[in-house]
Amino acid sequence: MPHDGAIQDHGEPGAHLIGLIGAGLGPSLSPALHEREAHRLGLRYQYRRLDLLELGLEPERIGELLAAARLTGYTGLNITHPVKQLVTAHLDGLSEEAAVLGAVNTVLFKGGKAFGYNTDASGFARSAMGGLTGAAMDRIVLLGAGGAGAAVAHALLGIGAGTIRVLDLDADRSARLVDALGAHFGRHRISAGPVDELEAAIADADGLVHATPTGMKEHPGSAVPQAFLRPELWVADVVYFPLETELLTTARAAGCRVLDGGRMAVYQAVDSMRLFTGVEPDADRMLHHFDELARHRRS
Repeated sequence: MPHDGAIQDHGEPGAHLIGLIGAGLGPSLSPALHEREAHRLGLRYQYRRLDLLELGLEPERIGELLAAARLTGYTGLNITHPVKQLVTAHLDGLSEEAAVLGAVNTVLFKGGKAFGYNTDASGFARSAMGGLTGAAMDRIVLLGAGGAGAAVAHALLGIGAGTIRVLDLDADRSARLVDALGAHFGRHRISAGPVDELEAAIADADGLVHATPTGMKEHPGSAVPQAFLRPELWVADVVYFPLETELLTTARAAGCRVLDGGRMAVYQAVDSMRLFTGVEPDADRMLHHFDELARHRRS
């Protein structure tokens, strides 16, 4: 897959048709979040769900859906679970960050070509800097090495985390992530291990980031037993619907400082909208919109 570290923002003001590709998209707040901000910016902007489950498509057919969206006249796409990594093989170019991560959450069509970006990393970095101010970052455990986990690891290393221990059921996937980010940030700062070492890893950590689908509406539950948690540990979850996942509820009860996935969702949307439109969204306004949407969804 070719990549171009100098890929520029290609978006332009005007009318935009945007899609979200993933599986189980019904609860997503992205369409309303994007369209409301676009309205405030004076843009003609439609945001549609392209749900693999509803379309009866396997994740491996992401290339066909990408081609169809390009031919239909979409400005771009947001990409979510489970195709953030699969989509990279079907793109004409990747931003430097997306190439390092091997994962894309934003695709922009321009000049008949498809360019991939990753705004999850910048989104989590901004969320963590605001929501975990002053928290110790010397030793962090990351549960999940998929597209979201890759972005989180990149973000944490970028904002100065000491070391990250990546745990995933897929040993090959976690090893690939560690190799890519180790080459970029230093091999002594990131390592991989099996999920069955979670308890021991957490016992020696300052923080835990959960980046698997567990906790989503379609995958209820928690990937972390309550007995593994302690008050000195901070816990972040990338899942944002529900906003208060079972993991976060359990972590609060254990006295942990917590960070939900909402702010990451907003900040990655801000960066995606800028790429799609060439216009700077109002991040504070989008945070307010997100809070309103989330409260309405819970009621």
